[in-house]
Amino acid sequence: MKRILLIAATLMLLASCGNKNDIVIEGTLANGAGKTIYIEEMTPESRLFIDSVTLDSKGHFKYRYAMPYRTFYNVHVSEADYIVLLPDFGETVTIEGNYDSLSNTYHLKGAGDSQLLWQLQDYSNHGSEVLHDIVSTDQQNQQLLAEGKISQAQYDEARKETDSIYLAAFADQQHYVVDFIQEHLGSLVTLIALYKPFNNRPLINPADSFEFYDAVLEGLEETMPDNPHTLNFKNQVERTRFQYAR
Repeated sequence: MKRILLIAATLMLLASCGNKNDIVIEGTLANGAGKTIYIEEMTPESRLFIDSVTLDSKGHFKYRYAMPYRTFYNVHVSEADYIVLLPDFGETVTIEGNYDSLSNTYHLKGAGDSQLLWQLQDYSNHGSEVLHDIVSTDQQNQQLLAEGKISQAQYDEARKETDSIYLAAFADQQHYVVDFIQEHLGSLVTLIALYKPFNNRPLINPADSFEFYDAVLEGLEETMPDNPHTLNFKNQVERTRFQYAR
């Protein structure tokens, strides 16, 4: 009997050890009943499709996956509407939001670095709203100009105002990203922040802010030198350094 109990305990221990790398991604999305989400691993080189999951009648889903190393996961409902997660080993990430506008409505529970990425995305969403208002205002002014309701001089003055708002919004987003990187050096989240754009323009341009590339690399080499993302980023930094040194 003792031998049987010992074998059972050993098997339970092995099973427990075998699941230590598992992550769980689950959640409930409004308007998601019967619909599908897609999960991809973001490798250093590309996006790797893992699986698709159908939400139940209440919009709930749960997916377990053996994570090979600390890496990013893209959870999306369409190519244009997605969120990025960075779970830790053994972590459960719980997502809440609206299926019809996932990236703009999602919130997380029980997530460390994924929560940081949510904060980064939330601030980026705020910048996108400001940008939308700027573009909308300029389009309205162009229409008024075309209809002869304002003069060219009036339009030019209004354009100066919208340009000023745009520059302020860009500077605000840039300031947030710089602070974010400096606060979280050593975490993979800094890689996402480093390449954040605003209106398709990089917030951190290596041509004049290469020190941030060095800082991110130094932090990652200190905390996770063997992670594939660190190794890949090191190669990118050297290539970029060579490009701008010429």
